[in-house]
Amino acid sequence: MEDNSEKKSLRNLLLEKRDGTSFDLMKIASEKISKKLKKIKGFRDAQKIGAYYPIGSEILTQNIIQELLSNGKQVFLPRVSGELMDFKKISDFSSLEKGSFDIMEPKMECETENNLDVVLVPTVGITPRGVRLGYGHGYYDRFLAVHKTVTISLILEKQVVKNIPKSEQDVLIDWVVTEDRIIKTQR
Repeated sequence: MEDNSEKKSLRNLLLEKRDGTSFDLMKIASEKISKKLKKIKGFRDAQKIGAYYPIGSEILTQNIIQELLSNGKQVFLPRVSGELMDFKKISDFSSLEKGSFDIMEPKMECETENNLDVVLVPTVGITPRGVRLGYGHGYYDRFLAVHKTVTISLILEKQVVKNIPKSEQDVLIDWVVTEDRIIKTQR
């Protein structure tokens, strides 16, 4: 996966900015984002939802995942294998184990399902048009290029930026949810 120096330095800057957010502020922002997320009809109506377990200073998704499971929704988290990523069904947090990049992933025996209604996409930075900056490994772009679904980035307002260099393989995101607003991108 090629990553240009402009993207790399922007990623480092945005991660530094996000990492500087206190845990208390992150909890408050995550709660606000969780409430806003429920206003998106495509998310509310979805039965099969791809989510992710947060790492570092990412938006806290554990409560979102728990609420979805409690409401009888099917929840799937990514599991990386080589260059590819699949989503696997979890029934609770005990379905997870430490996997690639020290990220909590579903155990190998969890059922695979890549035909999802909506996917929450981890994001380092994003433009209001939906150009996403991830971690530079390309797993989500490769997955989303093949599996068409509604995509939602959960991100702090300070990580929404005017411009991100777009590569040919970058997949645009449909919705951006911050602690302050919901953006329907112009895809």
